Amino acid sequence: MKIKESLSGLTKKEKLVANYILQFPQDVPKMSIYELAVASGTSPSAVVRLCKSLGYDGYKEFCRLLTADVSASRKDDIVYEDVRPGDSLSSIAKSVAMSNIRAIESSLQILDEAQLEQAVDAISEADRVDFYGVGTSCLVAMDAHSKFLRISKNSNASEDPHVQVLSAATLKKGDVAVIISYSGETRDILVIADIIKKTSATVIAVTKYGKNSLSTLADINLCTYSTENLIRSGAMSSRISQFTIIDILYTAVASNNYSKVKPHLDKSLFAAGRLRSSK
Repeated sequence: MKIKESLSGLTKKEKLVANYILQFPQDVPKMSIYELAVASGTSPSAVVRLCKSLGYDGYKEFCRLLTADVSASRKDDIVYEDVRPGDSLSSIAKSVAMSNIRAIESSLQILDEAQLEQAVDAISEADRVDFYGVGTSCLVAMDAHSKFLRISKNSNASEDPHVQVLSAATLKKGDVAVIISYSGETRDILVIADIIKKTSATVIAVTKYGKNSLSTLADINLCTYSTENLIRSGAMSSRISQFTIIDILYTAVASNNYSKVKPHLDKSLFAAGRLRSSK
């Protein structure tokens, strides 16, 4: 999974090694570095660089975890398939649900707990936390904004790109900006990130695993996984995994500061109850 998500950010030789591993995952753990280098048409140094790029100490650790991953895949009796034209309604429902489940499970596997802890601490201590996203990611940003309002966290989010720019420019050191973009290459989002970096606010990126322009700019990276392809190419599972990361952040911040936020939670619950009763 990490290899697939990192492909776009790898060097040419690293991609050759990565593609060979993806094609023959069961054989690679039995091979030496030299054997893998020869088989993939590269060099031992390219193999080592790939392992480092994926965040592993070396080839031995990579092979150990690859073996475990292959073994776990064999035990998985749920088949995740893309929706094909002409599929039955039952098949479509199962494929969409299973793909969303996989996106959440896979995002949890690649989520760096140390980075998550830093993000929770930064948001907890921040005077203000803003959320940014465009397109589908904007829906996630707006959801995050509404959640943090419940615990009285000074927060902003907007669908208007001009308002986003103005909001970004008014951030300061000690504030936090959560920038949501699966690809990490959306031009408007990178403009926002560049503006925020100049304010010295902390940048938390919710983006795909591996190197991309947004992750390079960010202080903290929370990675997500997507199963998008063919018909399901409308940012469906990536959106689900982004919502999950936001839910984790919100719940962790509220839990860590429960005595402080409880009165605000009670007030928001009471207000919601009054709204329902008025209808």
